Amino acid sequence: MAVSSDIIATYKGPARVMRKLMSAGQREDRALAVLMGACVLVFVAQWPRLAREAHLNTEAEFAQLMAGALMGWIFIMPLVLYGLAALTHLIAGLFGGRGTWYRARLALFWSLLASTPLLFLHGLVAGFIGPGTQLSVVGALWLLAFGIFWISGLRVAELEAPVKAD
Repeated sequence: MAVSSDIIATYKGPARVMRKLMSAGQREDRALAVLMGACVLVFVAQWPRLAREAHLNTEAEFAQLMAGALMGWIFIMPLVLYGLAALTHLIAGLFGGRGTWYRARLALFWSLLASTPLLFLHGLVAGFIGPGTQLSVVGALWLLAFGIFWISGLRVAELEAPVKAD
């Protein structure tokens, strides 16, 4: 199934899609591709907001804002997300989780990728409407969707995982 079909399916049943992704076996290249795809899409989703900021603030140049967002989302956030996935795996292990590092990473990375359509909407609202109730509502919807996807994925990754061999 195509990635876009899996993203749509995640909105209908996040645990089912996560089971499908994890049943493909441990493929670190796939997890990295999901992460980098998500980070690139989040970076692109920021463009309308950055254009608005550059237009309204004469001191900020669009190129500088883009360079900062590029640095943050393409180079720094992947490292932060790897660390966050490791932390959640350790915490899940304290509560009886029996997943692997890979499964915890895939749950987080896929949750971010699957929630990017809402981030695109958030970027458009930030760019065309600006700060306000609409932006807050779309941001809350993204946070809710991301949280549901991540928790569902982490449950599959840690609780439905085969018992690790010592």
